[in-house]
Parts: sequence; structure tokens; C-alpha cells
Amino acid sequence: MPSIRSIAGKSIGHRLVKLLLDQNISFRLVAKIRDAFPNVEQIRKLGLEDSSDEEIWKFAKQNDYTIVTFDSDFYDLSLVWGQPPKIVWIRTGNLTTTEIERLLRMHSENIRQFIEHSELACLEIVSL
Repeated sequence: MPSIRSIAGKSIGHRLVKLLLDQNISFRLVAKIRDAFPNVEQIRKLGLEDSSDEEIWKFAKQNDYTIVTFDSDFYDLSLVWGQPPKIVWIRTGNLTTTEIERLLRMHSENIRQFIEHSELACLEIVSL
């Protein structure tokens, strides 16, 4: 059974599901999951690959994205700055693009509910 933990944050209200894949997740994943997540983008495809985590955070906040990452730095930023943006933190260790696709599809409803839940800042996915 997949294991998911959520971490409380500040309230933000209703949100559209818009995912921003961090640079540690392949840009090739965008086309693979667009049917499940129509509003998905990746850092590289937006020309942000040389941006700092803080710049990516600000971009996500200004454009109403939820950041999907393997990186704990975004979780750390959420502790300091609160939300938005929300964070989907994949804590499964290294995965192939196909495994990440499977993981996101498997947790798609959990991700949608998390984004809609105004009090949660970070969704941790800890198993495939």
C-alpha cells in the first residue's frame, strides 16, 4: 500500500491543478502525463533551468504552480515562507521517468485533493 504524509501549512483557498516539474525530473515526463495533468510544465521547458530554488519558488507562486520535486530544499523553503506554492515531494529515491510517470498516475487523485486542501503545504510521497 502506498504511503503518503501531508504537512500542514497556511490556508490559500481553491486551486487549479498546475504542476511544475523540478529540474531533477526529466522534461520528457511532461508529454507522458499531460493527459492526466493537462497543466504540467517542467523547469527546462520554461527556460528556468539555471534559476535558483528561490527564483523557481517565486515563479511557481506567481503562476499558481505546485512544485513536484525530489529536492528537500523546496520543503525547507515551505517551512520558512509557507505556501503558496505547494510542494509534492517525491521521497522514493531515484526513479526512472517511467516509474515517476507511474507514481504520479497512481497518486493523481491524492495530488488533486492535496492541491484543493487549503491547509496543506507539502505532500510527501514516500513509496511507489
